[in-house]
Amino acid sequence: MMNFLPDLHEGHAPITLQHLFRDAIYAFDDWEDGTPEPAVMHQGTLVPITVVFESMRGCTDIVPQTVLVAVTERLTKPWDGDGPLDAMTFSTAARIMGVLIRKRKLHGTEAVNTFVEHASAKRPPLH
Repeated sequence: MMNFLPDLHEGHAPITLQHLFRDAIYAFDDWEDGTPEPAVMHQGTLVPITVVFESMRGCTDIVPQTVLVAVTERLTKPWDGDGPLDAMTFSTAARIMGVLIRKRKLHGTEAVNTFVEHASAKRPPLH
């Protein structure tokens, strides 16, 4: 799949990519169990949120406070950054969101398998 997203420049993301990252977090929030991975619109093209997060894995820019809160509220342990004022880079946020997506997909797969097993166990045999 071709990547239509803008490239990072020496570790820095254009503001359009930073906004797309934020939109991908919101799309993750709205993602309902059992539905396909959400996508966000970039210049008339739907881009899966995984692609957005992957494109920011090398970004050294510090996330704005709103993104920091949106990411850290999903963590099971409190965020303790190692930078001044516990700053988080887009790279760190992208890696966290990538893990959360994998967990969501795994959970969805397990839920489907459980449903299929449960449904087939209750069905009387065909004769």
